[in-house]
Amino acid sequence: MDRRQAKTRSAIFTAFIELVGEKSYEKITIQEIIEKADIGRSTFYIHFETKEDLLDAVCSEVFDHILHSAEDIHHTHGSVQTEGQPNSVICHMLQHIRENDHSILTLFSSEENSFFLFHFKDPLKDLVSRQFDHHIKESSLPEEFVVNHISGSLVEMIQWWIKGGLTQDPKDLDQWFQKALFNGI
Repeated sequence: MDRRQAKTRSAIFTAFIELVGEKSYEKITIQEIIEKADIGRSTFYIHFETKEDLLDAVCSEVFDHILHSAEDIHHTHGSVQTEGQPNSVICHMLQHIRENDHSILTLFSSEENSFFLFHFKDPLKDLVSRQFDHHIKESSLPEEFVVNHISGSLVEMIQWWIKGGLTQDPKDLDQWFQKALFNGI
């Protein structure tokens, strides 16, 4: 994708995310996206066939960025990584969310966030499978059930955190989440 196409795509994404912050996904029209992005109708359709295609692309970019960055041990968010200490992928992901990386807070706190949570939970399952592989294999429960349970719990915790104003520190949330998950409450 050349620079001009990337700039146009970015303008469309930004317009869409801003509109999601103002009204429900269902009420957003392609015309509103076009006007906010300051592009022509044909330009929109060069990039996306439908509003649903745009939704999929935005979710993929935002959530893939969050999940892949969370696994990048060199991306520290200004915090100093202690040598020999494992880097928590969950904590790192929570730091991205707190920084509102790629406007994730807008998507999670929108009126109809179920669209976005659906797109977040599926790739999150892959991360959970890799991150908690040892715990999952030790469980006497079916692997698919455990992965779905952990992913769902994590999404619910993130929603609770956002609704509460992100007041808890990501490190604390990570510790609480893992303690509740693996040691019981």
